[in-house]
Amino acid sequence: MTFFFFLAAFLLFNWLNRAIKGTPLQERWRTIFNFGQIGAILIYAFLENILRGIPLLIIGDALLFGSIWYLNKQDEFKGFRGYFESHYPLIATGVIIILVKLILPDFYEEYGEYFALPVVAAFVWIMSRWAASKKQREELRIVKAQNLELDRLVAERTAELTLQKQELEKAIELLQTTQQQLIQAEKLASLGELTAGIAHEIQNPLNFVNNFADVSTELIDEMEEELNKGDTEEAIAIAGDLKQNLEKIIHHGKRADSIVKGMLQHSRASTGQKEKVNINNLADEYLRLAYHGLRAKDKSFNAEMITHFADGMPFINVVPQDVGRVLLNLFTNAFYAVRQKQKTAGADFKPLLEVTTTFTAEDVIIKVKDNGTGIPDEIRDKIMQPFFTTKPTGEGTGLGLSLSYDIIVKGHGGNIDIESAEGEGSTFTIELPIA
Repeated sequence: MTFFFFLAAFLLFNWLNRAIKGTPLQERWRTIFNFGQIGAILIYAFLENILRGIPLLIIGDALLFGSIWYLNKQDEFKGFRGYFESHYPLIATGVIIILVKLILPDFYEEYGEYFALPVVAAFVWIMSRWAASKKQREELRIVKAQNLELDRLVAERTAELTLQKQELEKAIELLQTTQQQLIQAEKLASLGELTAGIAHEIQNPLNFVNNFADVSTELIDEMEEELNKGDTEEAIAIAGDLKQNLEKIIHHGKRADSIVKGMLQHSRASTGQKEKVNINNLADEYLRLAYHGLRAKDKSFNAEMITHFADGMPFINVVPQDVGRVLLNLFTNAFYAVRQKQKTAGADFKPLLEVTTTFTAEDVIIKVKDNGTGIPDEIRDKIMQPFFTTKPTGEGTGLGLSLSYDIIVKGHGGNIDIESAEGEGSTFTIELPIA
């Protein structure tokens, strides 16, 4: 019967030795638990033949109780207290047997053999808890292994995602660079279309400058003659005419200068700096540039241009070269549409482009209407998509309307609306906020 107490102590140290294996506790407690196992075996083996009965039981019960009491005081073993408590029934049984033996020796002598039953039962209880804890340890080991595998998979996936993120960042950077290059290419393409129109627009003020310069030369000669005659009054009158000519030369020179500056603004990358602009002036300038640009390519092309510019148009804050680029794109597309229709509509067809500006308390509204080919219903939702074009290869990049949408809607908080009927024409409506 006393054997079970020493065996319980041995199994306690053995179980703890296994439980701390591979943990930080192993370094400190492994030796102690090894000595505990050996001590339980040696004490029992040494005292079994010397002390029998109650004295050996007292030593075994005290060894088990002392070990449990000491281990319970260690904070490191808080998680094991459930297993420690499974030894209490065996320890209590041992104490009861000792007390019965000391207080009621006759009763113990008569019924002592029956006390082995609660000892065995208490030991079986310990073993059942040991088996349960062993199962828990195995489950914990499996969970730990699963956690380690999960950590490994997470680390691998994190590394993959980091690599993908870096690759995506490089791809986005490349796309942004390509986008800027395409935008610049679109600008240069539209600038090429404008070249002839710009040349025509510059030629007009230059003709005025040359004509007034020639007249001024003649006036100077006449003024010299009058001065030689002593007719100062006539000379003063000629000087007045000369002054008017010089003012006209300055005016037309500034006009040519503004056209060149506009061309340079159109070709440069947008600074995003908004300026106060009269939309009527901007629309009128780009309308004439677009028309003369197309006329330079096709001398036979003519179109009627009707403008309805609202009086008292308020100035609005826009990026001039960006909004000018939008207007240029709409005008160019409109002229292209009426030109294409002219090729098949017959001699009675008269190309018409109508530009109307109005305003409300909140918005400035620009309408560009043509009587060209119109837009088929099946592609109307696609025309604002990048790289979509109905023009033959080499005649369009497919970026004009897409960039126009970005400039008006995203860049200026405005709106673009399209009304079209196939074979009858289209109307593009731009709304730009005044504030």
